[in-house]
Amino acid sequence: MNIMNRFQRSWRLFKSSLFIIARNKQLLVFPIIIFFLTMMIILFFLAPVELRPTGYSYASAQHWQAISHSLFTQSPDAAAGNNSRVGLTPGAMIYLAFLYFVAMFFATFFNVAFYHEILTALGGQPVSITRGLKFAGTKWKAVLMWALFAGLVGLIIRQLEERLSFVGRIIARFIGIAWSIAAVFVIPIIVCEEQNANPVALLKKSAGILKRTWGEALIGYVGLGMISGLTMIVSMVFLFGALAVSIMLKNFWLLAIAGLLWLAAMFVLSYLTSLAGQIYKGALYLYAASGVVPEPYNQEMLDSAWKFKKS
Repeated sequence: MNIMNRFQRSWRLFKSSLFIIARNKQLLVFPIIIFFLTMMIILFFLAPVELRPTGYSYASAQHWQAISHSLFTQSPDAAAGNNSRVGLTPGAMIYLAFLYFVAMFFATFFNVAFYHEILTALGGQPVSITRGLKFAGTKWKAVLMWALFAGLVGLIIRQLEERLSFVGRIIARFIGIAWSIAAVFVIPIIVCEEQNANPVALLKKSAGILKRTWGEALIGYVGLGMISGLTMIVSMVFLFGALAVSIMLKNFWLLAIAGLLWLAAMFVLSYLTSLAGQIYKGALYLYAASGVVPEPYNQEMLDSAWKFKKS
């Protein structure tokens, strides 16, 4: 598949996903609501650490120094030498691990809510943010088990990448890729399964759906990256053009305005591409699990979702 064909395919996928978004505009605000809810949850769990009494005013530098000393340690040679090495205290490490798993739980929870409404939209029904969040609440056990399992696997892969040699890091990276591919349908499965909370069974079912539909030679996901890549290239041409005009006219306000417009356009494109990619994955799940091709996608789009090993 040459570059132009890949771009045309990505563009068709993008348009099809935008059609779903246009028909269900609440999908646009769902990630924003999730972001603010996540920030509130993070601040809630950080508050006991940052605002605990130290004997000083919260606005004073001494308070934050005391908080810093309770969280971080310095190696003995760091105080006297040039090589400063900062680490976490045991209590801070335990609390950081706790926050990590809390973040995994709520990320999974909100993804379940989001995918419930994506699958609803792909089925031609209206989207409801409240309904999605309520539905995720009924799946709390599966969400908890998967968050613990996925969080542990993520930690193991990260530790392998950090501690092994160059070859070991490459192997760990391939393990991470294989994990990402095998787990791609876990969230939709949690949405659609009635009672399955076993994370290993969820992973096996996700991998089994992939294998049954697309075969055993998968090496990666083909998404909407071509749209983002080519748009970035075109946008850089725009920026360089704005720079040239600004230099010619000796008016750098033009460059500042062009830069702000570029940042806004890149944010909107990134947001829409990410949302479109999530909807596309929902369509892939419906196709792989039940053979349904949701409109306006077609079977060719869904059959070509993956990169394969060359025979």
